[in-house]
Amino acid sequence: MSGTPALELKAICKSFGQVRALTNVDIAAFPGEAHFIVGDNGAGKSTTLKVLAGIHQPDAGELRINGVETSMRDASQAHRHGIAVVHQDLALVECLDIATNMALGAIPRKRRFILDRRRMEREATEVLSELKIRVGSVRTQIGLLSGGERQIVAIARAVRMNLPIILLDEPTAALGVRETAHVGEILDELRGQGKTVICISHDLEFVFAHADRITVMRLGNTVATCLRGATSRDEIVGMITGTITASTANAGTQ
Repeated sequence: MSGTPALELKAICKSFGQVRALTNVDIAAFPGEAHFIVGDNGAGKSTTLKVLAGIHQPDAGELRINGVETSMRDASQAHRHGIAVVHQDLALVECLDIATNMALGAIPRKRRFILDRRRMEREATEVLSELKIRVGSVRTQIGLLSGGERQIVAIARAVRMNLPIILLDEPTAALGVRETAHVGEILDELRGQGKTVICISHDLEFVFAHADRITVMRLGNTVATCLRGATSRDEIVGMITGTITASTANAGTQ
């Protein structure tokens, strides 16, 4: 990839008390790129995503947005820097309907204290239609949806924000084959729009179908970042498990 990364981590370290979660993490994701992060449980993937999202502040290292070193104190600052996040727990409110959940954080109003319900429902319907998502009425409560439908709504909410960087934590974990394929189509469309998509996934079939580059993490460290076409599943699995060493992996890093 050439040019300036949209989002970059350099030599990131993060500890929680005596537990070192991240030791040395380097990731650079570019506009128009689907960048996947893979690794075993405990590799530090979710902690890395939370650093990118402003939820955790690193103990050392640099976070850069469009080449500018940046410090984010919380998730609201990440949003102001153009970062939307779909967490694994989805952060949806079950007692609220689809339209309201999709508008959380940017609810349209007629006046200061009056909700513009019609506009909110119209905008939610438009986004779901553009993404070819069918979840019934936008007035349906989130609590009545299946796990897969909730996942899709959470992704649609991030898309509605229309921000240049989107972070996804295991977006297909609760999905069937058809829904997983649909998420892949959405991801490809976002990449085609020039957005930067950073995605954590354990599903290597999904990764190799949609990634431009793949970063492998192990025990809180970046092992290597490879072009999808310049690596194989066996090599990625070897890096994840440690049967392929960092020096061997980096010899083929792109």
